[in-house]
Amino acid sequence: MVNGIERPLDLLNNSKGKEVLIQLKGDKQIVGTLLAFDIHINLVLDNIKEIENNVVKRNLGVGFLRGDTIIFISPSSTGLKKE
Repeated sequence: MVNGIERPLDLLNNSKGKEVLIQLKGDKQIVGTLLAFDIHINLVLDNIKEIENNVVKRNLGVGFLRGDTIIFISPSSTGLKKE
């Protein structure tokens, strides 16, 4: 057990209200504040930003992301440059 995480969904639960980095199929990355998720890893995010080469390309606001499009989720994002 590391940082109170015993199961995979514990990591998501600890990340609610925080910014996460998400790698999507098709080599896309987004950053957003995790608001909610379900057992299928469908996510509701706020302040969504599309990232390309560590640079913010677009601001998308609030959105729903299907779990089957996600490769990985990192609970902490790196410093990003604005476009």
